[in-house]
Amino acid sequence: MSYGASVTDAYRQAGVFTGRFLKGDKPADLPVQQAVKVELIVNLKAAKALGTEMPLSLLLRINETIE
Repeated sequence: MSYGASVTDAYRQAGVFTGRFLKGDKPADLPVQQAVKVELIVNLKAAKALGTEMPLSLLLRINETIE
């Protein structure tokens, strides 16, 4: 199970920062930003192999499942 910042969103933000840097903005002028989008990823095959039952409330919140 993994819960954390979206990798896709982080790459998008890196592209935005690179574009601003290439347009002439100074790195010191760029704002520090926290991740806005977080994802919950669960490996259901591994959970089943460990004998772990996932509650329905958790299954409804999963962004991506690995089966």
